[in-house]
Amino acid sequence: MHKILLITLTLFFMACGQSYTPKPYGYFRVFLPPHEYKILENEKLPFSFEYSKIATIVERTQVHEKYWFDLIYPQFNVALHVSYKPIKGNFRELTEDARTFVYKHSIKADNISELAFNNAEKNIHGILYDLKGNTASNLQFTLTDSTRHFLRGALYFDNVPNKDSIAPMVNYIRKDMVRLMESFSWKK
Repeated sequence: MHKILLITLTLFFMACGQSYTPKPYGYFRVFLPPHEYKILENEKLPFSFEYSKIATIVERTQVHEKYWFDLIYPQFNVALHVSYKPIKGNFRELTEDARTFVYKHSIKADNISELAFNNAEKNIHGILYDLKGNTASNLQFTLTDSTRHFLRGALYFDNVPNKDSIAPMVNYIRKDMVRLMESFSWKK
């Protein structure tokens, strides 16, 4: 009698088990607020532009570089590093340095696309670089008037790059970078 009860209970517990199906990795949902902008109001800088209201500007102190700053998105753990250089007969060197910084990521990049930007009225020309893949920097840009001013920006996440998990934030910030480029103007 005990044997029958033991066999029945064993079969009962074995029959009630579910087969396990592994689940794919998931990522936390990120809240992306509506795009709202404000104008950079800093009289020390030789330029102005509109930037996202959710971002903050933090000045960087570099030797011999007084117009460098970071545009930080704290809720995304990301910073847009912006550097300005006056052109003093070194335009070709500045453009090649910027291009070199972009294409250093080609080892990890699946694709690098360039989008030209021109605003003849304001004498502003530039390139927006989209770097696809698990690169350290997913977006970069340059803006210049070709004679006096050169500005470069590079977006960096403060974590290990994973194109699937950061894609929504990259797309969100890309819109902000396009707005920055479109609203950009030189003061002098």
